[in-house]
Amino acid sequence: MPEKKTMDRARQDAREGKAPSTQAGEFVREEMDHIREGKHGARSPQQAIAIGLSKARRAGVKLPPPKKGRVSKETETRAERDYEKGQSGRHSKPSAKRSRATSAALKKEGRGAASHAALSRHAKIAAKARKTRGTVGPSRTRSRSR
Repeated sequence: MPEKKTMDRARQDAREGKAPSTQAGEFVREEMDHIREGKHGARSPQQAIAIGLSKARRAGVKLPPPKKGRVSKETETRAERDYEKGQSGRHSKPSAKRSRATSAALKKEGRGAASHAALSRHAKIAAKARKTRGTVGPSRTRSRSR
């Protein structure tokens, strides 16, 4: 369950008309804080980000699941399920046994995933991947005619 201040910040972003990814960023930030505080760990920055995005979708942020083929089939299915869960008005109480198991598994993971060095490495790799995919906007390319 996300913290109240995170939900408030995300709602504030929504009221200001900011993109769903910006709203979801609040949940990712919370996740990084939890790892740094030692509440739990993560294997990689990607896992920490995925946990934050999942929380955002379940909290009702209109963040659509990733496009087909971008992530593994399991991740795709989970993201779709989280999105549907968040968009439906009903929220059932999470399974206590599953919740405990997830917390126990995350507690065994390392804390380095939220370090500045790890996040910097991830940002560089993600930027390089975007560049090769060709999704950089026209304002950022050098070959633009003047």
